Amino acid sequence: MDGPMAPARNLRIDGDRLWDSLMEMAKIGPGVAGGNNRQTLTDADGEGRALFQRWCEAAGMTMGVDRIGNMFARREGTEEGPAVYLGSHLDTQPTGGKYDGVLGVLGGLEVIRTLNDLGVKTRRPIVVTNWTNEEGTRFAPAMLASGVFAGVHTQDWCEDRTDAEGKRFGDELDRIGWRGDEEVGARRDDIHSFLELHIEQGPILEAEGRDIGVVTHGQGLSWTQVTVTGKDSHTGSTPMPMRRDAGLGMARILQAVNEIALSHAPHAVGAAGHIDVHPNSRNVIPGRVVFTVDFRSPDLSVIEDMEARLRTEGQRIADEMGLGIAFEKVGGFDPVAFDEGCVAAVRGAAERLGYSHMDIISGAGHDACWINRVGPTAMIMCPCVDGLSHNEAEEISKDWATAGTDVLLHAALERAEVVA
Repeated sequence: MDGPMAPARNLRIDGDRLWDSLMEMAKIGPGVAGGNNRQTLTDADGEGRALFQRWCEAAGMTMGVDRIGNMFARREGTEEGPAVYLGSHLDTQPTGGKYDGVLGVLGGLEVIRTLNDLGVKTRRPIVVTNWTNEEGTRFAPAMLASGVFAGVHTQDWCEDRTDAEGKRFGDELDRIGWRGDEEVGARRDDIHSFLELHIEQGPILEAEGRDIGVVTHGQGLSWTQVTVTGKDSHTGSTPMPMRRDAGLGMARILQAVNEIALSHAPHAVGAAGHIDVHPNSRNVIPGRVVFTVDFRSPDLSVIEDMEARLRTEGQRIADEMGLGIAFEKVGGFDPVAFDEGCVAAVRGAAERLGYSHMDIISGAGHDACWINRVGPTAMIMCPCVDGLSHNEAEEISKDWATAGTDVLLHAALERAEVVA
């Protein structure tokens, strides 16, 4: 049997081919302002999946699909056994960019194309994945299908999620024809390692002038839905001292949210991203406001402190203003520490290739955060312009995409083991 070899430093992906693939995928589900609207389980999602499958099969890979649509394209190794998994997601926000998630999937495909071009064999198989419904914009929550794969959610619960029009996840999956035969999670024991390449979705790497982010941890997340109840009344004829303004109560609570997060600087963050105001009329003082506070930190004790202080401060503000208030924990996950061996492989690859790099904590949730529960996992990040993401103006450079995928290639080869 041929023994393992260190990947040669001159092995590089074809940056032009990767970029062309990104631009070709971006033609599917175009947005209105240069980005993409390829929401999960839409016709556009089905079309993007079909293109990815055609590309994978042209690269000599075999495609497997599980019963909630997760896709697994496999390149065999010289030996049987667990595989090195690479990938991310193809679904986008309604006003999403061309790179969020897609870079990780097509970067994985480019790794395989490069190995084929150079005739490189690996001892372990390599599998490129597309996880269903990472964004969670149509069917909440985010990272839904990777969560089912990792045993965090049940398949039945996943399939019963509905969108804003009341359409079920399971029904829409069947409608676009992407329900596979594999049992969800059947591949858990097949994961030797999982590596996810992603744009940073933040400004740090660009500001620091670094090519690569070596992701050591993922922030934990807490979503608390807050309902503030006052009294609907006329904005013009209700005297100021007699108002029970739920909107003003929310504003004061959100000021407290900001102060709570700042007290744990620099890594903790907090804001409200989802707000419903009732009755939402120009000349009616809001009688009820429902909003979700999003707290994040890489430290679980910090998240717990922020949650507790939100409830204390929110109750105090409501009491002072004569408002009702209710709190409901509606989502979240604990902070993630990625596998030290996989992180070292990413860092070592960046160093060997001469790319500037820094350790970084992921501020967003990713499929890797769930897969880390069932197999050794790490992430690679590349910069994005002005840190902008979840926006059609999201942009990266070809050089950044190439550098990130070069590091993915070398980290994957270290984990999969090159053979002569």
